[in-house]
Amino acid sequence: MKKILTLFYFAASIQIAFTQKLNVDSILQQIAVEKSDNKKVELLTSLHTNEFNNSPNLVIEIGLKLLKQSQIDNNIVEESAAYSMLGHGYRLFGNNIKGLEYHHKAIALAEKTENLSLLAMAENQIAHIYKDRGEYEKAIKIYLSSSTHAEKGENEVVKIWPLSNLGVVYLANDNVDSALIYSQRAYEYIIRIKDNRLLFLTFLNVAAVHSKMGNAPLAITYFDMAKKEAAGKPYTRYLNLLYTSIAEHYKTINQTDSCALYAKKAIAVVSNTPFFYLSNKPAQMLTDIYEKTNCDSTLKYAKVLKTSNDSLNSNKANQQILLMTFEEDLRQQELAAEKLKTEDERKQNIQYALIALGIIVLLTLYLLLSRSFITNTKLIEFFGVIALLIVFEFLNLLLHPFLERITNHSPLLMLLALVCIAALLVPLHHKVEKWATAKLVEKNKKIRLAAARKTIEELDTKDENRLK
Repeated sequence: MKKILTLFYFAASIQIAFTQKLNVDSILQQIAVEKSDNKKVELLTSLHTNEFNNSPNLVIEIGLKLLKQSQIDNNIVEESAAYSMLGHGYRLFGNNIKGLEYHHKAIALAEKTENLSLLAMAENQIAHIYKDRGEYEKAIKIYLSSSTHAEKGENEVVKIWPLSNLGVVYLANDNVDSALIYSQRAYEYIIRIKDNRLLFLTFLNVAAVHSKMGNAPLAITYFDMAKKEAAGKPYTRYLNLLYTSIAEHYKTINQTDSCALYAKKAIAVVSNTPFFYLSNKPAQMLTDIYEKTNCDSTLKYAKVLKTSNDSLNSNKANQQILLMTFEEDLRQQELAAEKLKTEDERKQNIQYALIALGIIVLLTLYLLLSRSFITNTKLIEFFGVIALLIVFEFLNLLLHPFLERITNHSPLLMLLALVCIAALLVPLHHKVEKWATAKLVEKNKKIRLAAARKTIEELDTKDENRLK
């Protein structure tokens, strides 16, 4: 219980700090009123900060807010971005299956918008999952597609994302030349548009590339640049990644003391945080270092290793609690959106029924009241049946929510209620039809009588003229 509370308190503190710095609600309001899709995408990219990526629960919370807003606005640009955020949040929590599900939705919607920057964002996020799974060829293919779409799109920030990630995944795939090329291209974009959000990761990746290439001085230079970029910022997870990478660099060149120093820093930066499970790799390095030289230190870091593994399991349980909460929030949002959509469709159908009924009634009245021509009673009977069906459908649409509520969605009771409505309508229809037929017969008689009188008058006039 204590660990769960710690996680929630940590999440709350991160959220407060993040909200103060970024003012998420203000940006969401700007997105809602913005008419231009490209401007919407520009505002959406402003939400993707390094603080944002250090707090997966916050990513999901913002995704849920954006999804709710997209349903109110009926805007698929916002909806695509919301699903992309949800997928990213679930991926950061380690739930790649759920993350993939939301990313597929994001891409499908982005394709409909034909906004290439938005599509590049969605593709970049889904590629992360394949990178995490070690499916590097698949990840590279999607990142390249993302980069192609980003280049054709208007948003400059999005162009950096796949380039930076291609540098990471090529390095993980031991293709250091391509890793260096894409990392340098990302750096050039960062300098050109003056957006430093990916500067830390770019420096870190270039440092790791030079470390693998055996360029130790250059590697240290870029590690120092990454440290400077991260200084004073709440990059708990990123700092662990930085110190672990430096420790691995020193391990590669057999500088054991420096390796141990940075491995200890990597552990210290995540101590007493929900990210303590990231101590696993540096603790393993320290255990290996002290295994043959210092029994006490070996035991100490073996214990840290075990604790970090336990923390990982505990963290997964805590994350599962959060995910279940988020999923229920999302389910409620989807239900509310579906209900809103159904209600809109019902109102629209009621309007169509009223329009159709109005046309039928006006046409029938015209036929009944017109004094210019004789109308067939069969035509009135036909219009009467059509009007009856429309009235029945109109009442069904109008009363359906009320009937569902009082019958508790019972099909049998619903059917009985509709039969009762029909039982009231049919006799009324017969009376109206009888009245309309009587009026029509009377009208037709008057028309015929008037025609006969006119004919007689014309004949009388002719006879008088003949006699004269």
